[in-house]
Amino acid sequence: MRFLLLGGTGQVGTEIRAMAAPLNKIEIFAPRRDELDIQDALAIAKIVSTEPWHGVINAAAYTDVDRAESEETAAFAINAQAPSSLAAETGRHGIPLIHISTDYVFDGKKGAPYIEQDEVAPLNTYGRSKLAGEHGIRAANARHIILRTSWVYSPYRRNFVKTILRLAAERDRLTIVADQRACPTAAIDIARACLDIAVRCASEREGTPYGVYHFAGVGKASWFEFATAIIGMAAPRLVKSPQIVPILTNDYPTPAIRPLDTRLNCLAITRKFDVKMRPWRDALADTIDRLASSKDIS
Repeated sequence: MRFLLLGGTGQVGTEIRAMAAPLNKIEIFAPRRDELDIQDALAIAKIVSTEPWHGVINAAAYTDVDRAESEETAAFAINAQAPSSLAAETGRHGIPLIHISTDYVFDGKKGAPYIEQDEVAPLNTYGRSKLAGEHGIRAANARHIILRTSWVYSPYRRNFVKTILRLAAERDRLTIVADQRACPTAAIDIARACLDIAVRCASEREGTPYGVYHFAGVGKASWFEFATAIIGMAAPRLVKSPQIVPILTNDYPTPAIRPLDTRLNCLAITRKFDVKMRPWRDALADTIDRLASSKDIS
């Protein structure tokens, strides 16, 4: 099977390429940015029509939540317009589309884990742009799987885990927000789910339960709890371990408003696709080990 992957150098995209490489039955084509401008609808149309792809995975996104407040046009171009164009072309050719979205489509006021049918109400530009992308996909390609996830981390690119480890080497004291909660999710787990689902979508012409699903690490955490776990697991490999001090969201103002509680209920995707989700602490330990092996912890 041959799949087109957009965003192949991001956290999830990098994991997808690494995971697919040793598999004989799966071939991934991931064009570089200089080979495909995802903001160019004509370029998207051309690459989708190049060959009869078994499926398309869109892991490309504008993910800088704070910068999106001042770069709204760019955020919507990448997170809304590009996925909509991709859905229109894949829909035209009958190609399944797997797309990664976010928990930030919710306002965090429910007080319980969100299910897929809950009302969406994003609080910031990033969330609104990702929601617009969801709407565009759902309108243009019935054969879609949208995976909403949260707090993605990996050994690659910029993410919370790598930031905390970098700051641990620079500072003796870290102040971390303790009243925002979600489900930390390893990019490698998202990648595995994307590939498994893509293969199933390509194999089944009928009966595939297309739609919107939640996929995240098992368990919940605040940023403070997440940071504490990162430092605790990495401590034997760190030169020093900083003190971690909890603070409130109001004590750390940012350009973008963050929802306080975006825990995701992931039972639906387990029932429909039998995908496996790991406890976030187990997945984090694996990521810390991988970073240590690559000597990215000091």
